[in-house]
Amino acid sequence: MKDTQRLIWIVLDSCGIGAAKDAASYGEPDAQSNTFLHVAQAVGGLRAPNLGKLGLSRIVEIPGVDSSDSHGAYGKMQEQSHGKDTTNGHWEFVGVVLDKPMPTYPHGFPREIIEPFERYVGKEVLANKPASGTVIIEEFGKQHMETGRPIVYTSADSVFQIAAHEDVVPVDTLYDWCTYARSILTGEHAVGRVIARPFRGTPGNFERTDRRRDYSLTFGNTVLNALQDAGIPVVGIGKIGDIYGGSGISEAIHTHDNADGMKVLMEYMDKQPEGVLYANLVDFDSKYGHRNDPEGFARAIEAFDVQLGELLPELRETDVLCITADHGCDPTVPGTDHTREYVPILMYKPGMHEAIDLGIRPTFADLGASVAECFGVKNPRAGTSFWPQVTSL
Repeated sequence: MKDTQRLIWIVLDSCGIGAAKDAASYGEPDAQSNTFLHVAQAVGGLRAPNLGKLGLSRIVEIPGVDSSDSHGAYGKMQEQSHGKDTTNGHWEFVGVVLDKPMPTYPHGFPREIIEPFERYVGKEVLANKPASGTVIIEEFGKQHMETGRPIVYTSADSVFQIAAHEDVVPVDTLYDWCTYARSILTGEHAVGRVIARPFRGTPGNFERTDRRRDYSLTFGNTVLNALQDAGIPVVGIGKIGDIYGGSGISEAIHTHDNADGMKVLMEYMDKQPEGVLYANLVDFDSKYGHRNDPEGFARAIEAFDVQLGELLPELRETDVLCITADHGCDPTVPGTDHTREYVPILMYKPGMHEAIDLGIRPTFADLGASVAECFGVKNPRAGTSFWPQVTSL
């Protein structure tokens, strides 16, 4: 494995760092977006000294975050795949560049999808339109509880989402419905993800639970498969296992929230001496970005930074830490959808004492190519490694 035994890879879901060069083609909110910066501005500055030490404010100057004496490699990445969703971002990380957009449904799903789904469920669906997840359960939750009819909705992304109250539809039944939906959403209707969205509570006080599941498309062999083929374990923490449909993932652990994700990650650092520990922290996206809550978003970044401060001293000499994001979800611009943004890349190895500028990478796949090179495996798809720059000092 050369001089690297373990990669700790953390995706801060939705923490984009400025409108991508093609953002205007996705709409005016995307062209205005800068999730990290706007969240910091909304609260008068972030308390995130550990992200500062790794170079965050060298990418974009973030109020409150000092990177004047940072050490580590820093830069940002432009997504080449069409879209601005979790699926696109994560698969491009590992070498899959999608040259055409996955299907979206601004007017809801057509009857050729809804009718077989309704036959399988035995009930007509509710909603069948694009919506915010929290808004849609407030609008249809009472009717759902009275009838048991599933709430089906989408967004600007390529997703088929099914919401159901845990006291009305057992979670295992909801998962079964999603599995069936995934089986029929193929060909021209091959959406990126089917998502189970369980919720609980009473009308006016509904809340989504942490038993969400994602049922993703898979796109062939990636850097993750190359790692596995070389006998290098890949542990997926949070929704990572779901995003890749288990492909290239040796072990998958679902987590409750960001804090639990970091707790599990550090537990595996104690017991997994080699391989890739790959975590997605979803709260930034699901709890704050989509809900237009910049203050909550800011507090979540600060809470992560505290846990990052606990993680950094635990890194071993042969460890590499990577922090990035999969897209933006700027809570300060109009709308509740993801935003097309550059994403940050922060890389750190114990012993690094200077800042290394990785520049603007033309594709997220450069990250996967770098991971492949750092472990000495073949990169099967796309991307140019920046690993030699990370190890130049």
